[in-house]
Amino acid sequence: MDSIVIEGGQRLTGSIRINGAKNAGLLIQCAALLTDQPTTLRHVPKLADTRTMAKLLRHLGCEVEGERTMQIDPRGVAAGPLEATYDLVKTMRASVTVMGPLLARYGRARVSLPGGCAIGARPIDQHLKGLEALGATIDLRHGYVELRADRLRGGSFVFDTVTVGGTQNVMMAATLAKGASRLENVAREPEVEELACVLTKMGARIRGAGTSVIEIEGVDTLHGVDHAIIPDRIEAGTLAVAAALTQGDVLLEDAPVDHMHSVIGKLQEAGVQCTYEPDGLRVVGPDVLRPIDVSTRPYPGFPTDMQAQIMVLAACANGQSLITETIFENRFMHVPELARMGADIHVNGHCAVIRGPARLSGTTVMATDLRASASLVLAGLVAQGRTEIRRVYHLDRGYETIEERLRPLGAKIERRHDAPA
Repeated sequence: MDSIVIEGGQRLTGSIRINGAKNAGLLIQCAALLTDQPTTLRHVPKLADTRTMAKLLRHLGCEVEGERTMQIDPRGVAAGPLEATYDLVKTMRASVTVMGPLLARYGRARVSLPGGCAIGARPIDQHLKGLEALGATIDLRHGYVELRADRLRGGSFVFDTVTVGGTQNVMMAATLAKGASRLENVAREPEVEELACVLTKMGARIRGAGTSVIEIEGVDTLHGVDHAIIPDRIEAGTLAVAAALTQGDVLLEDAPVDHMHSVIGKLQEAGVQCTYEPDGLRVVGPDVLRPIDVSTRPYPGFPTDMQAQIMVLAACANGQSLITETIFENRFMHVPELARMGADIHVNGHCAVIRGPARLSGTTVMATDLRASASLVLAGLVAQGRTEIRRVYHLDRGYETIEERLRPLGAKIERRHDAPA
């Protein structure tokens, strides 16, 4: 099992190009199931999750070639099993979003229930209720969801809670439904807009993506596309925090600044200099960080996927900060590991009080989930001495060879193989 080892205290300088967005790319891979024509995706990040999705598509009958530029040929799916097995779904929750495309295109699907995960249960009831509103018949048997519909029909559905995956799943299904659909209280994330953009290029008729109401006029068929995935706002935010923590000066090339206003705003509150440049976003860290108060919210609010990273910034700030997590019920699992490094953090329910500035010191820590892994890397960059982060397979799900990308900026970081579990 791999680990990441960091010698802290290095100032990050230079430029780094932001990779394609994981959370957009995974759903666009799924969207390729809606047509019988090949699709080409460009700017695909080389991540464990994108490889897992490609494996699932192959299991379903697709031919998938390439990584950075990926060709997906779905013509063999009709003869495939139309099933996402437990072994695939348990490693990546986004696998359940093949339900909508399979049901819409082939009239049936069998998908394993994802179960819980490290950051909370995250049930898929909103996915299923939305598909039922479009005419799907759903049975739950032996840990699997079995869905059938001769052809989905347009319908109206109001999501009980805002869900990105649920919005995307039902939206994809509605593109091939007979008649018009209206989805209310939908997610407004850029990844939802990106999926709608791709579906529209495929021939779908979608209005309202990026607002709280999406309207879809179903069509009979969709066609393949050639599409470049948008840059990853969470990777850009993570690297921005790295520059800020290390008193660095880093240009984030192609950073999607229009999707990062909440993160940039909090960095600026902390005293970080963020400058929009033609090539991207320049981030310059201050000598002294100011404390901040953060509450995670659905987009355009502060993203839950940046909560762990901004907590490291708060730990190093001069004063008391407050972070409130409103999205997931169990997303403070990084706190004990940061505390072992010297952070002063007290959790009470959904709130964490952080008193700084902490003098972080390197030690051995354990990653518990994707964004917790990123927070430990950030802490290691500013900690005195050596930090070893174990179970970095979590990190590899959302950050492409982070050690190779940070080294040119001046970080002393390396990957070691065969580390203890």
